[in-house]
Amino acid sequence: SFTFVLFGALLIWTGINLFKHRNEDPDPSENFAVKRLRKRIAITDEFHGSHFFTAIDGKRYATPMFLVLIAVGSTDLLFALDSIPAIFGLTENVYLVITANIFALMGLRQLYFLIGGLMSRLVYIGKGLSAVLAFIGFKLLFHAFHAVDIHEIGGWQIPEVTITQSLIVIVSCLGLATIASLVSTRDKSD
Repeated sequence: SFTFVLFGALLIWTGINLFKHRNEDPDPSENFAVKRLRKRIAITDEFHGSHFFTAIDGKRYATPMFLVLIAVGSTDLLFALDSIPAIFGLTENVYLVITANIFALMGLRQLYFLIGGLMSRLVYIGKGLSAVLAFIGFKLLFHAFHAVDIHEIGGWQIPEVTITQSLIVIVSCLGLATIASLVSTRDKSD
């Protein structure tokens, strides 16, 4: 139950940050792994084809392509860490959690390109995803309280959210965000 508190807090924090920064393009130079790497190794600002490293005046430099590899890899890792608590919000079956994460990581890049092409039309999907993350975070917190026999705080009953209710909320949030986005951008695409 303690890990559910940590995972729940992580998802709530992620949902809030996603909502606050929903209209901003990510800045790769702000990536934690890229920042740390820039402090430790010499990096050139020019691409050298598809090479990760190059030699300039006898000194070895990493190229921006290497930084891209690190940024994508660290983003995949963050996705994996972020999706574990989300899946635990639906099931405690470890086999399902592990296999769902493996399949999610295998299909992540293909899904990214698919959704990347639709992002100009799905303008509200960030709001929908932030609501889903926050909801699952609260669900995990509620579950953690119930696991240690805390069913009420200050006269407020802590709800026990079922899997069916969770799926209804998730599908509703994503469905509403998608429909609102498509209606909002319908005139712009014609």
